[in-house]
Amino acid sequence: MSDRAVHLYRVLRCTPEKAYRAFLQADAMAKWLPPYGFTCTVQQFDPKVGGTFRMTFHNFTTGHAHSFGGEFLELTPHRRIRYTDRFDDPNMPGEIHVSIEFAEVVCGTELRVTQSGIPDTIPLEMCHLGWQESLAQLALLVEPDLP
Repeated sequence: MSDRAVHLYRVLRCTPEKAYRAFLQADAMAKWLPPYGFTCTVQQFDPKVGGTFRMTFHNFTTGHAHSFGGEFLELTPHRRIRYTDRFDDPNMPGEIHVSIEFAEVVCGTELRVTQSGIPDTIPLEMCHLGWQESLAQLALLVEPDLP
C-alpha cells in the first residue's frame, strides 16, 4: 500500500448523528461526495461492517466516468467510520483506506478525515482539493436545521 495520504479537518454545525448519517445513506453520499463538476451514480451500498459499496463519478463537462468500490471495515455509530476504496481503472492500482472521526464540540461536530494509500497517479493536492469540495457540499446538506 502506498504511504501517500491526505488529512482534512472541518467543523460542521450539526450533531454527530446527522453528520454520521450523511456517510451511510446512498442518496446522501451521491449528493455531497462527488467534487464540483461531477455527478454520482450509486450501484451498490450496504453500510454494515463487511458490507460493500460501488459507485461511479461522472465528469459533467467531458462525460468521462470512473468507477470504484470498497468495503466497510468499521462503523462505530456517531464516532468513526473506516472503509476501503479500489478504482476499476488499472492505472490507479492499490487499495485506499479512509477513516472519518466524528467528535461532538460546543458548536456541532468536529470531523477528521484521513485518506491513505492514494495511488501515485493522483496528485495529492487534487485529492485534497476534491475532499475540500466534498466537505463543503456535506456542510450544505447537514447544517440546515429544517422542520
